[in-house]
Amino acid sequence: MTGTGPGSVSGAVGGAQSATLARQAVFGAIVDVSGSTRRIASSLSKLADSTAGIGSRANGVFARYVVYGERQLRWIDAELAAATTLARTASEMDDPDMQLAVLRLTGPRLEAAMMGSLLLAAWIDFLSLADVVIKQHPFYSVERLFRDIERVQKMLEPSMRALSSLKPEQVEAAATDLPALMGHLTGEFTSTCEAMHMAAERGSQVMQLVQIVEMVTMVSAMRMSLPLLPPTAPATLGVGLVVGGDGVMMGTQIVVSAEWVEMMRRLVQAGVISLPVVSAAVRIHAGQVMMAQSHDELPQGVREALGDGPEVRGMRVTGKAGAGMSEPPQHHVLPREFREWFEKRGFTGDMSIDQFCVEMEQAHHEAIHGGGDWRVGRKWPGEWNQMIMEALRDAEAEAGRMLTQSEVLKVVAEYMRLYKIPMNFVPWRGL
Repeated sequence: MTGTGPGSVSGAVGGAQSATLARQAVFGAIVDVSGSTRRIASSLSKLADSTAGIGSRANGVFARYVVYGERQLRWIDAELAAATTLARTASEMDDPDMQLAVLRLTGPRLEAAMMGSLLLAAWIDFLSLADVVIKQHPFYSVERLFRDIERVQKMLEPSMRALSSLKPEQVEAAATDLPALMGHLTGEFTSTCEAMHMAAERGSQVMQLVQIVEMVTMVSAMRMSLPLLPPTAPATLGVGLVVGGDGVMMGTQIVVSAEWVEMMRRLVQAGVISLPVVSAAVRIHAGQVMMAQSHDELPQGVREALGDGPEVRGMRVTGKAGAGMSEPPQHHVLPREFREWFEKRGFTGDMSIDQFCVEMEQAHHEAIHGGGDWRVGRKWPGEWNQMIMEALRDAEAEAGRMLTQSEVLKVVAEYMRLYKIPMNFVPWRGL
């Protein structure tokens, strides 16, 4: 593990301020992605109700693709809801380091939802194109259109499956590959439109292809347009990237708003989401020019704007104890043998004790449990499970009531510092 620990973030700008900025960024990212999912939901509803298009009974063979989109939207919305719950729980905590640690639990959910919504928006573009063709352009073979959509779904499915797994390594791998996939999807979209045009010409159809042209130039996920320069002088931000007077970041093509980049920078620095995921999102927004470049390199100015640096990259856990070695042991900071005790105090669902695991070196893990033999270790007063439960029960006795989630985690945070346990929580692998 190469984690730098939460102290590096807290110490940089002050623990409370760092936690507040990270929390605001998490909520901002949730709102941003939620806006996309609402637009997607609206589009899916219109497609399902398209009685003359793919939603009609006569074209029921396409209904499965609308259902597929609705199924993907459900898991994305569920992860956004879970991230919201975690962020709200974090906001109730007094301890800044624990607040940041809980906010980091939203990371895989935010990453998966953000990248999943981009893919789903592209899927909507293809369904919308099919809908227009069925309604207005019968010259194009329905069988061929079906094969086109089927091929696109097969291209999407592996990435969607990896993202919905919420496994950090799978999410990051899928996100890293997403710009190239979006490039292929853009190519598929353009090829389909060109084939439709040729079909119309061969059939001597006297039809205007206005709607298809609009689909090519106005699709939500695959639009690659260069905005007009604003009248005000732009402010330089790094190399090859500027911020115009209207707050839009521009390089060779439109990228994203300056506010979005600042929000992502905070999330990266707090260790909530990884730089490769944000880089992939920037690359997708930037268009095919950046997609064609090396998948793991962004212009230096973009990397600096996102807050890239050794300390940021070090926030992520490598996932393996070493090359060719098994994954490091996971430590439940909320002991599994007392699961029922914690469940009575609200640690269920997205806040279950299985969310509060830490990957540690084998020697450190054995040390806090009193050695390699757990039966002997349990007899040591300083053994983690016995010690933390005694501390929690003492706190409850002093309070005269059950502790809240926030109060439990405050006590746990104090002892994690004492035992030098990093506050980088990962879900339990179930091993």
